[in-house]
Amino acid sequence: MSRSWMTAIKKTVNNRVFFDRTLFCRACVWISLCSVLLGTVKAQETQATQPGMVPNGDTAQGNIGADDAVANTTQGEHPLEPALALAAKGLDSLRANITDYSCTVVKRERINGELQPHEYMFAKIRHKPFSVYLYFLAPDAVKGQEVIYCDGKNDGNMLAHAGSGVRAMVGTVSLKPQSMLAMQGNRYPITELGVENLAKRLVEVAKHDKQFGECEVNFFPKAKVNGRICTCVQVVHPVPRRNFRFHLARVYIDDEHLIPIRYEAYDWPKEQGGQPILMEEYTYMNVKVNNGFTDADFDPTNSAYKFNSGG
Repeated sequence: MSRSWMTAIKKTVNNRVFFDRTLFCRACVWISLCSVLLGTVKAQETQATQPGMVPNGDTAQGNIGADDAVANTTQGEHPLEPALALAAKGLDSLRANITDYSCTVVKRERINGELQPHEYMFAKIRHKPFSVYLYFLAPDAVKGQEVIYCDGKNDGNMLAHAGSGVRAMVGTVSLKPQSMLAMQGNRYPITELGVENLAKRLVEVAKHDKQFGECEVNFFPKAKVNGRICTCVQVVHPVPRRNFRFHLARVYIDDEHLIPIRYEAYDWPKEQGGQPILMEEYTYMNVKVNNGFTDADFDPTNSAYKFNSGG
C-alpha cells in the first residue's frame, strides 16, 4: 500500500474520531442543557405554590402531584401564631442587639436525592454590610477551603480557593454566588447563610403556612443543642400538599440570644408508617456575638488567610 493511501486512511480515521468526539460533546451539552431546563421548570412550578427560595438539587418529593392545601377555616388562633410571634421577636432582638458573630456551622443537605456528609465550617458573619468568611474544617475533601463574600465588594462575587489537591493549584476564583460552580454541592447560595437569614425565612414560611389548615405545632422547652438551652418548635404538615415546603421541621431557638441555632426539615415518608426523610439540617455552634469585626475580617488580602496563594 502506498504512503499516499496510508496518509489518506489515517486522515479519514482522525476526522471520523474528531467527528464522533464532537457529536459526543454536543450530546453531553444537550443533555446538560435539558437537565437545567427541566430543573428550572420544576423550580418555577414550586415557586408558584411555596414561599422562599427554591433550593438547589431537590425540593420535597412526597407532595409532588398532591392537591393544594385546604384554607384555614378554624376559629381562633392558628397553631402557628405562637411560633411566628417567637420567631419575629427573635428577629427583632437579633437586629437590635447583634452586629456580628463567629461560630462553627454544621450542615447536611440532600442534593439530587443523595444525602451528603456533614460539612463543618468556621464562620465569621457580619450583618451590615452582609459579610461572610468561611474556613472549611471537614470532611477532608474540603478541608482548608476558604470563602469570602462581602455585599457591595468584588463586583458582587464570592472569592474562594480549595484547600488542597489539584483544585488548590488554580488559586483564588471569583464566582457569582448563584452560579453553577458556586452552587455545586449546596442547596442555597452563601448570601442565604447565617442566623438572621434563617430567622427571616422562618417568619416568611410561617406567614405563608398559617393561611392553611392541616398544621400541627408543638413546643419543647429546655431542649439542648451543643450544651445551649433552647426552645424547640416542631411543625408538622401531616398531609402532603403542594403548598408546603416540608412534612416536618424543627427549629431550636437559643433562650439567651433568641436566635435559631439549629434547623432541620424532612420530606414526607415514601410509604405509610415510614420514617420522614431528611432534606436539610443546619446547626450554628459555639456562637460568639459582637466581636467587632471590621472590613479586614472579610478582606482576601488578610495575612491570616490564604487567598491568592495558587498552589
